[in-house]
Amino acid sequence: MSAGEENSHIRSGLTNQLPDRDPEETREWLESFDQLLEIHGTERAEYIVRTLLQRAGAKSVDIPMVTTTDYVNTIPVDQEPEFPGDEELERRFRRILRWNAAIMVHRAQKEGISVGGHISSYAGMATLYEVGLNHFFRGADHPGGGDQIFFQGHSSPGNYARAYLEGRMSEEDLDGFRQEKSQAPHGLSSYPHPRLMPDFWQFPTVSMGIGPMNAIYQAQFNRYVQNRGIKDTSEQHVWAFLGDGEMDEPESRGMLQLAANEKLDNLTFVINCNMQRLDGPVRGNGKIVQELEAFFRGAGWNVVKVLWGREWDQLLDRDDDGELVRIMNETLDGDYQTYKAESGEFIREHFFGRSEKTKEMVSDLSDDDIWNLKRGGHDYQKVYSAYQAAAQSEGKPTVILAQTVKGYGLGPSFEGRNATHQMKKLSVDDLKLFRDTLRIPVSDEQIEADPYNVPYYHPGEDAEEIKYLHERRKALGGPLPERREPVNTLELPGDKAYAQAKKGSGKQQAATTMALVRQLKDLMRDKNIGHRIVPMFPDEARTFGMDSFFPTAKIYNPKGQNYISVDRELMLAYKESEKGQLLHPGINEAGATAAFTAAGTSYATHGEPMIPFYIFYSMFGFQRTGDSFWAAADQLSRGFVVGATAGRTTLVGEGLQHLDGHSPLLAATNPAVKHYDPAFGFEIAHIMRRGLYEMYGDHDGVEIDRNVMYYLTVYNEPVTQPAEPEDVDVEGILRGIHRVSVGETDGPKVQLLASGVSVPWAQEAQQLLADDWGVSADIWSVTSWNQLRRQALDVEQAAMLDPEKEPEVPYVTQKLAGAEGPIVASTDFSTQVPDQIRQFVPHRFATLGADDFGFSDTRPAARRHFRIDSHSMVVRALQMLADEGSVDPSLAEKAYEQYQLSDVNAGTSGAADED
Repeated sequence: MSAGEENSHIRSGLTNQLPDRDPEETREWLESFDQLLEIHGTERAEYIVRTLLQRAGAKSVDIPMVTTTDYVNTIPVDQEPEFPGDEELERRFRRILRWNAAIMVHRAQKEGISVGGHISSYAGMATLYEVGLNHFFRGADHPGGGDQIFFQGHSSPGNYARAYLEGRMSEEDLDGFRQEKSQAPHGLSSYPHPRLMPDFWQFPTVSMGIGPMNAIYQAQFNRYVQNRGIKDTSEQHVWAFLGDGEMDEPESRGMLQLAANEKLDNLTFVINCNMQRLDGPVRGNGKIVQELEAFFRGAGWNVVKVLWGREWDQLLDRDDDGELVRIMNETLDGDYQTYKAESGEFIREHFFGRSEKTKEMVSDLSDDDIWNLKRGGHDYQKVYSAYQAAAQSEGKPTVILAQTVKGYGLGPSFEGRNATHQMKKLSVDDLKLFRDTLRIPVSDEQIEADPYNVPYYHPGEDAEEIKYLHERRKALGGPLPERREPVNTLELPGDKAYAQAKKGSGKQQAATTMALVRQLKDLMRDKNIGHRIVPMFPDEARTFGMDSFFPTAKIYNPKGQNYISVDRELMLAYKESEKGQLLHPGINEAGATAAFTAAGTSYATHGEPMIPFYIFYSMFGFQRTGDSFWAAADQLSRGFVVGATAGRTTLVGEGLQHLDGHSPLLAATNPAVKHYDPAFGFEIAHIMRRGLYEMYGDHDGVEIDRNVMYYLTVYNEPVTQPAEPEDVDVEGILRGIHRVSVGETDGPKVQLLASGVSVPWAQEAQQLLADDWGVSADIWSVTSWNQLRRQALDVEQAAMLDPEKEPEVPYVTQKLAGAEGPIVASTDFSTQVPDQIRQFVPHRFATLGADDFGFSDTRPAARRHFRIDSHSMVVRALQMLADEGSVDPSLAEKAYEQYQLSDVNAGTSGAADED
């Protein structure tokens, strides 16, 4: 089978299935069309074709859907706008940028350092960046607001090289590439990491797939704040630079429909189609550009292909019979890659030589001329035309598919090679060839004297090209990338906003999920911050009791609600509005986390503090989207994350896939996340109040990290919510542990530690121990095992670093120092959660946890199966007391038999009905 037959799907194939019953008439139509094109140009021809298609549809003529077009540029030559810049000046400093970017990575490989880096990525996409930075991308000082640019991660050396020419970085900074601590304060992060360079990078992008997803939701959030009247973002645009290999990630393509459905014409993807991923071709036996064109076009995007530089225009103009386009269509990506790793002679033979007509077409070109036929992504004019089309597009997001060469301009050792992504050093010969190609005034002697200290090049502030560079960025609103973090404290709610939660539930029962939702509703009523709260949930609002938000806060939809709602007569009717406050991404946790990230960084991207509350099934949060939360932390997001229906036994009747017994452990791995597992509504009130203070309160000069995410696990089991005690230990709640009950029985002492939904079991156990066995138990609500461990580890670290200083005592050790007896800790999570504090507890310590997979059953049966219920706590407490001689060993055996601990049907801990 020929390559053309193998890849016939990439061509339109509109006439393949139909016979030509009158070739002469067909020829007349084609000649007529060619005359129209020649006399009136492509724009008029396009209008006539569209009109004919419209008429054909009206007359029920079958019209096949065209998802791919020929392998040529989308924008015809006669529709290209005139390039407005000084192309020669831009070429001059682009050459300098390529040199400095490569030399920075090369110098970082000297002996004793060798920290890696990527030379070829930026070399291949410098033009894509520079056309945007010189003519399109707006900085923060632009009157219309700054654009948001998701720069491709592996191309960071180019951003640093530009900052050096702009005077924002020094040579010493460049030499700190990938040496963030050893060269501090001059260290530069390997990739875009706002947490590591908070004044420079805005968006972390190097975790493949998250950049495209976050860019889409950033564009949506821009429209959200505009439609809600919070900020005018009408002139702000989101640009995302992506790789063709990256588009294989599910997240890269899985959110495209949102951008199309919401008509996000403020969004442009620029996909660098160099046809290579890290190991080899993206689609060696296929055509990635055509595949992506079909995918994006089918998803409702505007597609602009930039495949060939201006040197191809004359050849294509002379291609009267379409033979050259046929070869372009049929040539495989693997072959295109090989051509740029070979020579002009090779291309003449293996590309143009596939047809006598095309071979003759280039007979007057030298091998060097053929070699210099550029790919479209390296041509200023072609790229500018594509960006202009994207900026002017209305009603659709745009994707630009730019064909480039990885390692462009680096010489034959790098260009198009499979290993080019991993190549970090240039040989002396490579350096000289690279210097000559870019016309950099560095001598052979300078290169040969010390090949790993080859100099950077800066022509001086008075150089014409540097003045031009500064002028262009000044006109566009300042340098990029740049991240600004204004001091934006908020007037936070006072005691009144939290009063209801502290009253308890009275005679009624309420789950902690409901207690949190009620507290959130009270905060949304606050006149100062209420409108800044962004509740979001992936299609579980009714499960969490948040359907009461629908009629008043309404669900955000830029189209409003144009249908007759089936539940319109109900009090809690489903309401959508273009001014809606609730973000509802559908059954889409990844999208919801991206929306959370956009809202949680609005204080920096827009100078408008927003407070996201992302509420999800706890099992489908950190487990499913942990990488996105890591990126949110990198982007310095602030907000509240709520794992509702938490616990391995609490979500009654659900099964293995739904039951969360480990999300606190996953959350503990993220340094920016503070996890709390509250048992009562009043605890929730204090935790949320503290979170708001940390993020947006007036700290009166005290250094507190504002860039935190509070993760609360809450449950759907109804319990009696107690009123806040008068002597409530607020500090203990916030730091992780406070005593909620002191045993009053005269007898041996034991300490019961519990968190979240297990605190009521501890209360049952306290009563059983007193009534049945004469044991006095104190109960402690551990609101955060994670925070207790972190603080204790900090204390250990401080003691190691300053051994002469009197060591501090960990907070959990202090709190339990005066408590008598052994400790039994129970949780609806796995044993590893309470075990985090084991080494810091000054008593014998036992953990009861829900290890292993969850399953469907009643709460009492599931808790008895895992031996975490009240009776299990009693038996374990008696065993530990017996071990230390405080009670007779037979008591534990008697309790085991009395409570039928081996019988799952004998369990009683937990309500049988669901809230």
